Amino acid sequence: MLAPGAGKVTNVELRRLEPRDLAGIEEIERASYPTPWSRSMFASELSKPSSLCLGAFDAETGRLVGYLVISRYVDAWHVMNVAVSPDRRRQGIASMLMNRLFDLTSGRSRRGYTLEVRVSNAGAIKLYERLGFRARGVRRGYYTDNREDALIMWKDPVQEPAAKS
Repeated sequence: MLAPGAGKVTNVELRRLEPRDLAGIEEIERASYPTPWSRSMFASELSKPSSLCLGAFDAETGRLVGYLVISRYVDAWHVMNVAVSPDRRRQGIASMLMNRLFDLTSGRSRRGYTLEVRVSNAGAIKLYERLGFRARGVRRGYYTDNREDALIMWKDPVQEPAAKS
């Protein structure tokens, strides 16, 4: 699948993550966050029926280059974790993952999608706004590494396309 991103066009394939992908997930996670999730946290999300875990894989090498973890809570989807390998950022991979998520979950949520993002992460906030998320509040001192606030963002539910007659 070819996706135009902010930078060059990238050739990636999207599929659900599996336990065999944990090493690649950990590598990207450690390079992306000051307080990375543990392998067991990812393994737990992969095994939950209420979670959806997607990976973006380089079409030529098969290497994991990005992932998304989302869990359903009652009638809303909570985006738990999104990351792209540092060498593949700004190529549209995170947008591809999020749009695939919207395709897979359209019509399956009454309240939509929510996430938290560091108030200092301007690039991620801009991406989420382009995808239809809007700021709805702040969680004070949310991040344990430096007590930074988190911006709470919400996106309305994605409706299924109307049936053609």
